[in-house]
Amino acid sequence: MIDQELAIKLFMFLVLVCSLSLHEWGHAFAADKLGDPLPRLQGRVTLNPLAHIDPIGTIAIPLLMILLSPGFAIIGWAKPVQVSLPNPKTRMRDDLVSTAAGPAMNLLLAIVLAIALAFATRYGSDLHQQAVFMALYVNLLLLVFNLLPIPPLDGSHFLPYAGMSRETYARIARFSLIILIILINIPVFWTLMRTIIEWLMVPLLFLTDGVLNLLS
Repeated sequence: MIDQELAIKLFMFLVLVCSLSLHEWGHAFAADKLGDPLPRLQGRVTLNPLAHIDPIGTIAIPLLMILLSPGFAIIGWAKPVQVSLPNPKTRMRDDLVSTAAGPAMNLLLAIVLAIALAFATRYGSDLHQQAVFMALYVNLLLLVFNLLPIPPLDGSHFLPYAGMSRETYARIARFSLIILIILINIPVFWTLMRTIIEWLMVPLLFLTDGVLNLLS
């Protein structure tokens, strides 16, 4: 029988895979609805995680972090959705909307999980509550992390429209992996991330309490 700690870690791995896949599906779905044919041609407008999984970023690295560290793996990435933005008249709108749709999916998942937390609290065990809360936390982390203005994260897509030149963006992109590695190893960065997540958690837990009152 799998011990409880390992079961929770494997559950978090599945949460991460599903959350990353739905994040990328959000990009593909929005682009498809805006008339971009590329995501559908590449088979990305689907909820099937196999279409979005990156073997390294979605499977190998998260599993290694789960099994070899005392904490939970929350770092990973899925295969990026490619867009062609075929309509020059609406190119900026289409790019921004399809970009924002990924983090928006994590926010939607967080809202659903906040409601699920009420049901877990009312009808489940402490373990159920813990599992749902961690899934909620992971989606808020993915939301906040992806909005960082660092290529290739979603937040960086807004920089060229805010006045940054394409040349400057390209120079930053060349060092983006180094920048991200440095950031995730700085304690103050995670302190800031936790603070933002705690702010976002307040209205979600208020929603949980409201649903819980309805269930009582």
